[in-house]
Order: sequence, then C-alpha cells, then structure tokens
Amino acid sequence: MKQNDKVEAFAITRYVRISPSKIRRILDQIRGRSCNEALIILKFMSYKSCPIISKVVSSAVSNAKTKFNYAEGSFFITEARADAGPSLKRFCPHAQGRGFPIKKQMCHIISLI
Repeated sequence: MKQNDKVEAFAITRYVRISPSKIRRILDQIRGRSCNEALIILKFMSYKSCPIISKVVSSAVSNAKTKFNYAEGSFFITEARADAGPSLKRFCPHAQGRGFPIKKQMCHIISLI
C-alpha cells in the first residue's frame, strides 16, 4: 500500500435507545483522538452511553486490525457521529380523558477509523 492511501474501517450500532443529543456530547470528546486514548476517556466517564460507545470504538478497531493487519496503537477516530433513528411513540394519560404524546428517541452510532 502507498502512503497516500486512506485506511478506513468502521463500526455501526443501530437502534440504541438513547437520544442522539446525549450520545453526541460524548462523541465530541473523543473525535480526533487515538483509539486507546478514547477508550480510556470512555472508561472513566460516568454516562449511560459510554459503555455503548466504547463497544462501537473497540469493534471498529477490531475491524481495522483484521482488515489491514496494523498495530492497535496506530488508529485515530476520524469520524464519530450519532444519527437520529425511529421514535417509539407512546401516550401518557392526562386529565379529562386527554392523552399526552411521549417520543422515546433512538439513534444510530457510527465510528470511522
């Protein structure tokens, strides 16, 4: 392979039952960092989404290792994003027979190395 060739591996997790805005605040912290550093950051952050994101990042690293036979320390997170998925639509009963709509959001997490 030439030096100019881009090596890209990715991992996708779909239908995660957390809103995309809660995932994006974590992804902003790890975008552009090395994978080892990102996994350490995710290990010590106390958010519900951190274990899910760390699984996606480690899966992308594993995909890159099997696809390109590179050492684990040489990977950087070039792109990490959370796209909106479908919403679960529920109703909560309110006074006088009214129903209050509740949208339970889902997202898709994409990690590109």
